[in-house]
Amino acid sequence: MLLNKKQLKLFKTLSELNGISGQENEVARFLKEKYLSLGYELKTDRLGSIFAFKKSKVENAPVVAVAAHMDEVGFIVTLINDNGLVNIAPIGGVNPQTLYAKRVLVGTKGGKFLEGVIDSTPPHLLDKDAKTSDIDISKMLVDFGFTSKEEVLKAGINSGSMVVVKGDFTILNDGKRLLGKAFDDRYGLVLGIEILEYFKDKDLPFNLYVGGTVQEEVGLRGATTSANLLNPDLVIVLDCSPARDSNSANVGEGQLGRGLLLRYHDRSMLSFPELIAYQEEMAKKAKVKTQYFSSPGGTDAGAFHKSGEGVLTLTHCICARNLHTCSTILDVEDYLAAKKTLITLLNDFDQTRLNKLKGVRR
Repeated sequence: MLLNKKQLKLFKTLSELNGISGQENEVARFLKEKYLSLGYELKTDRLGSIFAFKKSKVENAPVVAVAAHMDEVGFIVTLINDNGLVNIAPIGGVNPQTLYAKRVLVGTKGGKFLEGVIDSTPPHLLDKDAKTSDIDISKMLVDFGFTSKEEVLKAGINSGSMVVVKGDFTILNDGKRLLGKAFDDRYGLVLGIEILEYFKDKDLPFNLYVGGTVQEEVGLRGATTSANLLNPDLVIVLDCSPARDSNSANVGEGQLGRGLLLRYHDRSMLSFPELIAYQEEMAKKAKVKTQYFSSPGGTDAGAFHKSGEGVLTLTHCICARNLHTCSTILDVEDYLAAKKTLITLLNDFDQTRLNKLKGVRR
């Protein structure tokens, strides 16, 4: 195994937790327990983002924040029909082609999750127009086995209840790759915990915050409030980006197994070239592979870098296949490359390095 049992358990637990944007409570509770068990203080905002805090012994030390988002894409219940079937609406970017006949979980008021399935009409009952028409999520029906609206309500399900596609964690190819849901961005939460474990008993020349933000998938909302909360000098955003190697092998940016992404451009942030160079320098020092990457999507970096008077912000990503589905695949060597590079960078960073990076902009 490339990862030990403790690491694999962490991936399994975090990826199988359920938490769509705005309903990340289950994930936040896990992080709170983990951060406290490691002996860290907590810092939270009013939207639900949560960070572990390590205070430096250095007076007037700069602030470094390492952030990953807790939320995953999913759905909410929008209508409960008289026959017990429910309609849903997407929360975040979901490809409707991936949904028919998928097993799903719905959250109840009592905190339980009930299993169901997205209804799928057999092909021999579809007319020609239906077979070729666009898929409309609002017209999908979800079946939890209820026979009436009253049964649905009695079970603690109402409009606004969370629905996620079920995705069990699975180890592939003798541990070289992992399969599961919500690696976007539970990958970052796993790495954040490992960073906190590594630096637990080490003195740092900066105040360190490591944690999880809310509502990234619907507009970087937790990153906005977290930036106001932490007032960082440097932000390192951990996220999972879409691989582009499954349809045309070895073509395009984002190849599984090719290492840490040097994410130089996306729709939410033009990268800081000086930070990309620094990241690449630290990766070389850590002796791991890197690959340049651009994306039509965005990350929490898009909000962090625009906060206050502007904040030095770096994305620290790996790529995965089948992003925003219940069957995401990531490469373990890529994860380890991200971990080694981040540890190397944090061991290197200090006020002198910060001043040098800031000086590029002046």
